[in-house]
Amino acid sequence: MSSSFLELSAPAGAATARRDRRDSLPARLSLVVEVVRGGLLELWAHKLRSVLTLTLLMLGVFTLVVLTSVIDGVIDKVQTGFSGLAWDGTAVLQARDPKTTEDQKRFAMSPGLRFDDLSRLTAPHPKVTAFLPRATKRTTVRVAGGTERIFVTGVTPDYATFMNRPVSLGRGLTADDARRRSTVAVVGATLASKLFGGADPVGRDVVVDGVPWRIVGVTAPLMIFSEELYYDANGLMVPLETYVVRLDPQRKLTHLAVKLRAKTDLEEVSSALLSRARQAHHGIEDTEIKDLDAEAAKSYSQFMQEMRSWKVVLTSLAGTVLLVGGVGVLSVMLISYSSRRYEIGLRKAMGASDSEILFQFLLEALVLASLGALLGTVSGAFLCRKLSHFFPWGLVVNPLGLVAAWGVALGLALVFGLYPALRAAKLSPMEAMR
Repeated sequence: MSSSFLELSAPAGAATARRDRRDSLPARLSLVVEVVRGGLLELWAHKLRSVLTLTLLMLGVFTLVVLTSVIDGVIDKVQTGFSGLAWDGTAVLQARDPKTTEDQKRFAMSPGLRFDDLSRLTAPHPKVTAFLPRATKRTTVRVAGGTERIFVTGVTPDYATFMNRPVSLGRGLTADDARRRSTVAVVGATLASKLFGGADPVGRDVVVDGVPWRIVGVTAPLMIFSEELYYDANGLMVPLETYVVRLDPQRKLTHLAVKLRAKTDLEEVSSALLSRARQAHHGIEDTEIKDLDAEAAKSYSQFMQEMRSWKVVLTSLAGTVLLVGGVGVLSVMLISYSSRRYEIGLRKAMGASDSEILFQFLLEALVLASLGALLGTVSGAFLCRKLSHFFPWGLVVNPLGLVAAWGVALGLALVFGLYPALRAAKLSPMEAMR
């Protein structure tokens, strides 16, 4: 009785042992290695088909990696530019444009915003940190190498400090320059490069409207995010007192910037400035207040809205390319299934289960997608590195964008590889080997 029982149970025990060996970790690792190797050989055997599929996957991942990184870099650059504007807590008194014929007639009776108004306009106010008048004109500068159209701006000595115009070479304008009405100038970095080709311009002379000016300093390179920044980078800054005497007999001011002690003081300070301007202009209300802080916040909000729109557009483009790449994976796996039916049947006849065949085909699809994603990642990282010098903090690969790109690529590979894998798993050995 016991011997017959052993004879009956031996085949079952042997099958169990074989199944245990097949389910062991070394056996599964060996299967993974074999599947990866087989997938690579399959790609190599059909080069054109593989290149087309990998190119689509690569382009999709490349686009996602680059666009997320570049958008981050652009946002950092714009944030740096907005912080460099120094518009926080700043209001500007400027001329008001006439809206009607009656306004034109009344405004013509006013002398306008002039240098002579400053004694009244800049009277001390407990809620104002600094008054920063500014006057600008477009003219021609003459140097030894020729002439150049530039902007000349008259400012006070503390303008550079409050409006974030640091000097990289030489010195800035001083109170002594203003008091003595010295013909000295600080040249913008962009203009200095144009006029002197990288040579040190400090101590050299330029001629503006027949007047020689000695360059005493060069501003640091500026990120151009406003009209005034462009003027300062491409022009000369001179003492305001010298400007009105030497360059503008009409003594006109472009505007008067006011630095507030607190943003909440804007309404009170604006009212005081408008009242002072009205008194200086014989009761004519031809000036207005512009809140630069609010303007900067509005511009930044609009910029972020545009960035969100671009993200949607570019992400949709990258997703479409990846989707087409997923269809390519589907076609590759279907062709692989058709050409390997005999192999599938043979593996099943030798004891491979449906789940093992399913796993094999899904793993091959993942290998294909991983190769495309790897190529896209490497090429995207290379491009980001080449573009780094265009951004203030460099350009690094966005980790979230990278994870999203790989996740989408591998997810599409699983989705599009599932149908061929299910067909292969359900294929009967007799039908496959017939």
